[in-house]
Amino acid sequence: MTKNWFRIGLASIFLISLALRFWGLDRFNTLVFDEVYYAKFGNNYLTHVPFFDGHPPLGKYIIAMGIWLGSHVRFVHESVNGLTGSLRSPWDYRWINAFLGSFIPLLNAGIAYQLSSRRSFALIAGLFTAVDGIFIVESRYALINIYIVLFGLLGHWLFLLALNNQRQKRKLYLIIAGIAFGCSIATKWNGLFFLAGVYFLWIFAWIWDISGKKINQNPPENNQQSSSPLQNLTQLYVWQVVLFLGVLPLTIYSLSWIPHLQLDTKYGFIAVHKQILAFHERLGGNNAEVHPYCAAWYKWPLLTRPMAYYYQTAQKVTDPLPGLGPDLPANAGKIIYDVHAMGNPFLWWFGAAAILFLIGMLIVAIFMFWKQQKRFTLPKNITVDTWIALYIVVNYATNLAPWMRVSRCAFIYHYMTAVVFAFLAIAWFVDQCLRSYYRPLQAIGVTIFVMILVAFVYWLPIYLGLPITSESYKLRMWFSSWI
Repeated sequence: MTKNWFRIGLASIFLISLALRFWGLDRFNTLVFDEVYYAKFGNNYLTHVPFFDGHPPLGKYIIAMGIWLGSHVRFVHESVNGLTGSLRSPWDYRWINAFLGSFIPLLNAGIAYQLSSRRSFALIAGLFTAVDGIFIVESRYALINIYIVLFGLLGHWLFLLALNNQRQKRKLYLIIAGIAFGCSIATKWNGLFFLAGVYFLWIFAWIWDISGKKINQNPPENNQQSSSPLQNLTQLYVWQVVLFLGVLPLTIYSLSWIPHLQLDTKYGFIAVHKQILAFHERLGGNNAEVHPYCAAWYKWPLLTRPMAYYYQTAQKVTDPLPGLGPDLPANAGKIIYDVHAMGNPFLWWFGAAAILFLIGMLIVAIFMFWKQQKRFTLPKNITVDTWIALYIVVNYATNLAPWMRVSRCAFIYHYMTAVVFAFLAIAWFVDQCLRSYYRPLQAIGVTIFVMILVAFVYWLPIYLGLPITSESYKLRMWFSSWI
């Protein structure tokens, strides 16, 4: 694949992401799901109204910036129930999420390319991320989970770029990566898991280096890159990691609180953190599932309990629409508008299977070397694909494992930080199949690829909140736990 076709592919993925997020963005002229909090909180910063929030403030700052910019370029002059001030349209508080959320597929593609120098792997990873339902839904409304992932993936991409460069460029990329990781944490505390994944890989690399091992790289595609970015992990000095990936993210996180603390002068930095900690402790104090869509961590990869963010029905064409939207089809009977925060089922299921496959691949590699050496140690030769597996598995586990000890009510969207690495896993597997000379493997790769795309089209109406008949809705709710 030539560089020009690669660029065209990335541009196409970005345009698809934009179209999916912006089309009918103002369909529901009401606050959807947690917009009742985050859109209002963003508006509160503009109207100087103090408030308490159980999360750090950066996500709401971005929404506030979108509201301010959107209110000066008004596409639809409609008031919004539940909001005051200069708001005129749902576009005002949703457009910036839709725009920035469109970059997440490109970041996953960038990470795939930095790990492997394989353009096909990068494009598949970007496309799979673009056609996932929960990222489309979260990007179309004034919610903050996309910013955890956006900044977390940005930090990872810049970190891998830093490993591929030397001297001043490396320092520059590390500095920007530290800023990105700090922004992820300043959105929600679980953004820290993205940074933790980098630390775990760095520690592993030092253990490997102390053992006197050496990475053996496979030849990269088209000679675009002479070494894997992970090969350079041990070249990072301790002071660089501590300063750029420790002190700097903490500084960014602390600075992000300044506008919020100036708005609400009753509480200082320490006091507001005690408030937030007490808030989350109260949520999980009685271990009760206080919400009908509570879902424990082990239910997330299997997609057994997605969430309905919005649900509205209409009996006939003359019924008023729930906001701005397309005309109802004639003689449609009962019409359902449903916005379901649900991943692409086949993408999530295949992604979970790919993670297990990579774990098995790592175990087999270690076992085979142990069998040869008759002692437990790290292998001398670690291929690019083994490093890719290690990177994906470590970051997936780092973003999922902390939730295993959480007793409070958790939701499917908490899995977003981990599932992006499952997208990388299945993209790697499909790419390996398509690059194989063995026809049955090629057929498996094509089948998985097509199934994921067909599933995306099939469930698209409940991602975008399109009007569908009750029969069509039931056909898409495969399990009672999905409703």
